[in-house]
Amino acid sequence: MDHGARTTPPTPKPGLADRVPPHAYFLVSAVFHYLGPAFAVMLFVKIEPLGVAWLRIASAAIVFAIWRRPWRYFRTLSLAERWTVVGLGVVLAAMNSLFYLAIHQLPLGTVGAIEFLGPIGLAAAGVRSIRNFAALAVAIGGVAVLTDVRIEGAPLGYVYAFANCALFALYIVLGHRISGRGGIDRLGLSMLIAMVAAFPIGIREAAPAFFDIRLLAAGIGVGVSSSVIPYVADQLAMARLPRATFAILLCILPATATAIGFLVLRQIPTIAELFGIGLVIVGVALHRAKES
Repeated sequence: MDHGARTTPPTPKPGLADRVPPHAYFLVSAVFHYLGPAFAVMLFVKIEPLGVAWLRIASAAIVFAIWRRPWRYFRTLSLAERWTVVGLGVVLAAMNSLFYLAIHQLPLGTVGAIEFLGPIGLAAAGVRSIRNFAALAVAIGGVAVLTDVRIEGAPLGYVYAFANCALFALYIVLGHRISGRGGIDRLGLSMLIAMVAAFPIGIREAAPAFFDIRLLAAGIGVGVSSSVIPYVADQLAMARLPRATFAILLCILPATATAIGFLVLRQIPTIAELFGIGLVIVGVALHRAKES
């Protein structure tokens, strides 16, 4: 009998979350990313943009606090991981605030088009083959057709929109750094930090919601549908998708926005919009995370 022989421990079976394809999580994120504005419509009537942003962040932070109690894991993180979590929290606070300031002055489609310049830049940085370059070019064309950007009027709105674009790209970079084992708990920590960071600039404008149960309920709906569900789905997708692949998949968001507008709001897309959706789908289908 060989007492020196070592037995290899059995490989743990993947959980249910690991058996779901990462692209499925991305689609969940893409759908809920645009359900939030449906709740925000009521909020914009009586609450200023920074108040809506804070309600979104705070309600999401409270959900994460109840669900995950993420502060328990802060001491287990390395110094570099702590800085990443704090950085992501500040980015989430600023990104959401700037997004609502931008759409308060500019059409949502215009802000969305500018926002996707960041992910498109990240996807371009990750291009390593002619096939992926072609996929990126086709997807960019589809986004351009869908959003039809026109730079005119409201100069401050464009400042907000381009700042939001830069922060959205940074969210993708930092989100990938915290993804993987414990990623959702780190996300919860970041959301709590975001709530504190946005408090001084948002709490005063959010005050009307504390005296109207309907506004408060709408704010919670915005937080859950716009920050909890899509950000958790992003983490589950980021953990298994390369950053460049995730960035190019974001090009499908304008297509999902058009689809939700048709199904929920009965906004019938034009022929040009349908053509743009087709280009985005082709671009995403062409992209490959790895080339043999």
